Amino acid sequence: MKVETIRAGYVPLVDAAPLIVAHEMGFAAEEGLHIALHKAPSWSSLRDMLVFGQIDAAHMLSPVPVAMRLGMGGVQTPLDALSVLSVNGPVIGVSRAIEARLREAGYDFDFSDAGKAGAALAAACEGPLRFGVPFPFSMHVELLHYWLNGLSDRVPGPPAIHTIPPPLMARAMADGEIDAFCVGEPWGSMAVENGSGALLLPGNAIWASEPDKVLAVRHEWAEAQGELTGRLLRAVWRAGRWLAEGGQQTTASEILARPDYLGVPAEVIDRAFTGRLVISNHGDERVVPRFLDFHHGAATFPWRSQAAWIGAQLAKRAGQDIAAAISIAKTVFRTDLYREHLRDVVSDMPGASEKLEGAISVETTAASESGRLFLQPDPFFDGRIFDPLSAKR
Repeated sequence: MKVETIRAGYVPLVDAAPLIVAHEMGFAAEEGLHIALHKAPSWSSLRDMLVFGQIDAAHMLSPVPVAMRLGMGGVQTPLDALSVLSVNGPVIGVSRAIEARLREAGYDFDFSDAGKAGAALAAACEGPLRFGVPFPFSMHVELLHYWLNGLSDRVPGPPAIHTIPPPLMARAMADGEIDAFCVGEPWGSMAVENGSGALLLPGNAIWASEPDKVLAVRHEWAEAQGELTGRLLRAVWRAGRWLAEGGQQTTASEILARPDYLGVPAEVIDRAFTGRLVISNHGDERVVPRFLDFHHGAATFPWRSQAAWIGAQLAKRAGQDIAAAISIAKTVFRTDLYREHLRDVVSDMPGASEKLEGAISVETTAASESGRLFLQPDPFFDGRIFDPLSAKR
């Protein structure tokens, strides 16, 4: 098999691990691929690298390809999401001053109840919060809007959203530029490490199975490079499975800790892999099941209903037609390519390409080719269920 090079970009986050591990642990080589990794300083620069052909594939925020297809953000090049790279992973953090007010009011930082945390935060704030997020089109923004809108009767005005690259989030908190943030690891934990903030809530307390990052390519590239698309999908899927196996976290943390990748201590990176998070400089620790998932329960399957949810949320805020946005969004998550290229690798594929989002409260057997697929719980914190069909009306 001829060795082909694929140029792949990423932002330094723990959830870039499938691409990095595919390269470092030989899963790409098994497919006859050399993945040339390119680290980007921000999501806007990574998007532009992909759009202008400087790279072939990217670790990407899941709403970015959807937003671009909806004509948002000023960049029109169609991108496809070949698979979900990671489920969950963001953390919401607050400044030390807000942490102190929360503790004075008796809040216990239970790190699991989004409604309770939101009410406590609203009571502790004297005005609208300045929230740091990594990019305007991100699950971080969608989670914040969904969460705060659900508490609209208690929140003192809409938050002021500030876009800050993930590696700079802890510094922005330390410099007093923001009051709170929603960011991926390890940068939330680094705010705890540098003493500038405390962690209030994991993202999966708002939506228990949110598709945070995707493997994105240009649409024209996916159409023209069918064989390479398949090789890349298989290599990254195997890397995700490896990451999910017991005992691999230490090795993965040490790889990502290298200066060429994240350049932060391995023990901090390990918190995201294990879900054992230190939430304050008091040393308080919380254990979060499925804090970050790369494999279990069809985690990497690009459900069109997830794309529809993203499209609907974006359309509502932009004043676009929701039904049209949902239809367009579904075409971005390439379930067809995932099925085509991973059929001989994935032991069990979902029988459907859409589902009710938020309807699974416990691990549930799904209709699938072998009947052995178990989907993980995916409730929203407010108990709502998103049906792509009824959402169109």
